[in-house]
Amino acid sequence: MDLDAFTTVHSPEWDRLRELARRRRLDGAEADELVRLYQAVATHLSTVRSAAPDPVLVTRLSDLLTRARTRIAGAHEPAWADVVRFIAVTVPAALYRVRWWTCWVTVAFLLVGVVVGWRVATVPEALAAVGPPSYQEEYVNNAFESYYEPGAGFAAMVWTNNAWITAQCVAFGITGLWPVMVLFENARLVGAIGGMMAAHGELPLFLQLIAPHGLLELTCVFVAGGAGLKIFWTLVDPGPRKRSVAVAHEGRALITVAVGLAGALALSGLVEGFVTGSGLPWWLKIAVGALALAAFWAYVIVLGRPAVAAGETGDLAAHQAGEVLPTAG
Repeated sequence: MDLDAFTTVHSPEWDRLRELARRRRLDGAEADELVRLYQAVATHLSTVRSAAPDPVLVTRLSDLLTRARTRIAGAHEPAWADVVRFIAVTVPAALYRVRWWTCWVTVAFLLVGVVVGWRVATVPEALAAVGPPSYQEEYVNNAFESYYEPGAGFAAMVWTNNAWITAQCVAFGITGLWPVMVLFENARLVGAIGGMMAAHGELPLFLQLIAPHGLLELTCVFVAGGAGLKIFWTLVDPGPRKRSVAVAHEGRALITVAVGLAGALALSGLVEGFVTGSGLPWWLKIAVGALALAAFWAYVIVLGRPAVAAGETGDLAAHQAGEVLPTAG
């Protein structure tokens, strides 16, 4: 198929369709012409896709048809079916695709946290670096526990802060440095606090107050870090795709992770705001946290695995993301 000849022959129809789609008012004859040209250009697009899938021409015709379809049918309003599909298919697919990255980030985080905590708990110089004795006494005996004051305001503050952190990990993941910095700093901080509490004989209190919400909250941070690093790795090793196309695909697909984690962090914030600092028995608090974490992973695995098997990645649909040149290999 000669694309130049095809374009030359049909360009007048494409230009006319563009002109009609841009007009504010159409009379009856023009409206009929708009519909007829829309059908003709849709056939042209199908022909190009099957015979000579030039990405530039395919994108041009797709955009033209989108404009014409909007002019014919009006602007699209998201239906409940789209929302349900996003929650039940798109988000779990994106989360499932970064599961192994999440596992490796979790191992690295725990390793750093345990090492820092052990040093602070056993090495006097490391403990002294946390703060003077008066600060340590005040933090261990009062500040740490009083931080977890039950209430909706506290839950909202925690959710906003954590959602912002996870969004940064994904959005700036392409740098390769930002997720590592955020994860390392959080691991160091959690480890230092745990070590200080252990040095003062309050390790059980630390675990009781961290575990209920921390199981899910920290997992969300691990997932965000894993997603950000996966985007960076796509930049390093794009595979058979062009580097720009591969990064764009992964960036769009995995920003869905940040949206999905906002919901999980809302649940974590509720646990932290109403369970962690409550008067419930410690075992029940931890059980609630474990149940929240189990619900998250059930959502990811039960819905994400079949979605990925069906070809879902978390990316936009083809007509929204734009066409790309097929790549062999």
